Amino acid sequence: MHIDIFTLFPAMVRGPLDESILRRARDAGLLTVGIHDIRAVTTDRHHVCDDAPYGGGAGMVMKCEPVFAAVESVYLEGPIILLTPQGRLFSQSIASELSGQAHLTLICGHYEGVDERIRTQLATDEISIGDYVLTGGELAALVVVDAVARLVPGVLHDATSALDESHAGGLLEYPHYTRPPEFRGWGVPETLLSGDHAKIARWRRKESLRRTRDRRPELFAHWLAINSPLSKQDQQLLRELERSDE
Repeated sequence: MHIDIFTLFPAMVRGPLDESILRRARDAGLLTVGIHDIRAVTTDRHHVCDDAPYGGGAGMVMKCEPVFAAVESVYLEGPIILLTPQGRLFSQSIASELSGQAHLTLICGHYEGVDERIRTQLATDEISIGDYVLTGGELAALVVVDAVARLVPGVLHDATSALDESHAGGLLEYPHYTRPPEFRGWGVPETLLSGDHAKIARWRRKESLRRTRDRRPELFAHWLAINSPLSKQDQQLLRELERSDE
């Protein structure tokens, strides 16, 4: 997969790409990332990329010309995504959708916003990582890159790892434990130490259901709706959870 990131502040995105899983994916040739400074395509002495909004108001707006020129100078194919608070809310399902693309283009907004023509005439998609406002789209772009890259085949050493993670199947992930078996009097659930893989799988599924129900009721309701009718095992586990609440 190749991802192009267009930004006014390249240094904001370089560091994380050189660490952890993203670094390994790049070293293995599974992920390539082009970081493009939008200012580099400007022709004026001061490399101006923003201007005051027509109609007045606070803040500055990113100009059309440099953004179009920067993207068009390298664009080959694939979605052109504008990171904006007005975009569709990023989710695991969107990450999975994007991971199937060979090329992605991410445009980082900044200042008060971008000229509307960037949104309507250049971008093919808009994504928000949450209902809050960031200084710019750089951190949002990194979130998208990280979430998408880990789903590219070969990036994670254990291919089943991504399938077990929170949100992958619509539920939050079950609790994890590792050595030591006891720490400051807090032990590990006996089931996890039993070596019985069937019992462990059942315990994990039950805890996943419990966590999602208790911590994210709206997510749990959505999961129930799209998975009706539930499997016999899930029905039994939910009955056990209800009895334990009494």
